[in-house]
Amino acid sequence: MEHITLLLGIVIVTALVFDFTNGFHDTANAMATTISTGALKPKTAVAMSAVLNLVGAFLSVEVAKTISGGIVNEDGLKTEVIFAALVGAILWNLLTWLVGLPSSSSHALFGGLIGAAVMSMGWSSINGGTVVTKVLIPALAAPLVAGLAATLATRLTYRIGRNTDTKATAKGYRAGQIASAGLVSLAHGTNDAQKTMGIITLALVTGGVLNPGANPPMWVIVSAGVAIALGTYLGGWRIIRTMGRGLTDLQPQQGFAAQTSAATVILASSHLGFSLSTTQSCSGAVMGAGLGRKGGVVRWSTATRMFVAWGLTLPAAGLVGAGAEFLTKQGPWGVAVTAALLIAGSAVIWVLSRRNAVTHTNVTDDEIRDDDTTGAEPAGVVTTAIAAVQPPPAGPLATVGASSDEPVKATISAPTTTTTGAMADPARPATV
Repeated sequence: MEHITLLLGIVIVTALVFDFTNGFHDTANAMATTISTGALKPKTAVAMSAVLNLVGAFLSVEVAKTISGGIVNEDGLKTEVIFAALVGAILWNLLTWLVGLPSSSSHALFGGLIGAAVMSMGWSSINGGTVVTKVLIPALAAPLVAGLAATLATRLTYRIGRNTDTKATAKGYRAGQIASAGLVSLAHGTNDAQKTMGIITLALVTGGVLNPGANPPMWVIVSAGVAIALGTYLGGWRIIRTMGRGLTDLQPQQGFAAQTSAATVILASSHLGFSLSTTQSCSGAVMGAGLGRKGGVVRWSTATRMFVAWGLTLPAAGLVGAGAEFLTKQGPWGVAVTAALLIAGSAVIWVLSRRNAVTHTNVTDDEIRDDDTTGAEPAGVVTTAIAAVQPPPAGPLATVGASSDEPVKATISAPTTTTTGAMADPARPATV
């Protein structure tokens, strides 16, 4: 067994940085609905999610084994390939966080890994069957299954509580939201922290520190769990705003249904070893809950932007990973240049994010600035027009000008010399 080299140490640190970005990028999955409905205060919500993410990291290693020995062939895989893959995943995570889009950190990692491996060893290095069965099919099925489950659960909760006091029901469902949000956080730690465990384990195998097929060592499990928990506590407020207010307006009943449905799907996939996107599961559940309430709507322009980001994640991260691998395989100077570009790109994105900062103090604000791409979208022309139409007053139309002791009042924008007065009783002037 060899010692950990400098390059391998750089890869491990970079993997933990990715895990950290995964944490704050995906905090919204567990806590966006809880924060938007007021069930928990923002800082309390992310602190609770961080603790449960850490606990969830110790529950299983099935997903880690899928990544470390399933997607790419370990034979001939070099350590710098994994470094290049992480560069692509981190930059895509940061970019989508900047614009407030809940894209998949999992698919960013897979895309970077596939792109870097293809650049290094060609398409034969990819296990296509594993990619299809454990990545692409779950990516398509997860939001649909979670969305359908959330729609049915939302309708069921409203039907059960249709004859109960609204305030009492809302209070009870807020308590239920806290429990279901905790379950989502636990599931997120179980699924997403394992991805970093898998990538570090793969790096250790390529570096000769571990034998192929080995389980992640305990120090890898602990470090991955701590990294994702710290990122979660930082809070991805920009994406929390999009998930909590940008997709749909949620009531406590809907939030409870969405989180419970998403947690069930994520935990089931973790047990089966499917490297599921928790982002897609939770986003699908939120949209399903929005459609499940009578009168509820989904803001499809925001959803469309999110779908586009989902579709671009694998190829975009793959292209960046391939470019990074092209540099790293040039030798030590190429690794140094790639690391410098990663740091510079991350710094630029952070500076851009400060122009319109979203924090725990304004994450639930309704006011949308012109340059804010992370908040709820403004109402469209048709929605505004419908909202402006007021229902007619109760009673027959003939009440205008009826023989009443009270004057007839109307609010109009035209001058006072209108036909309204002529319609009234000539013995009693109409008040305009």
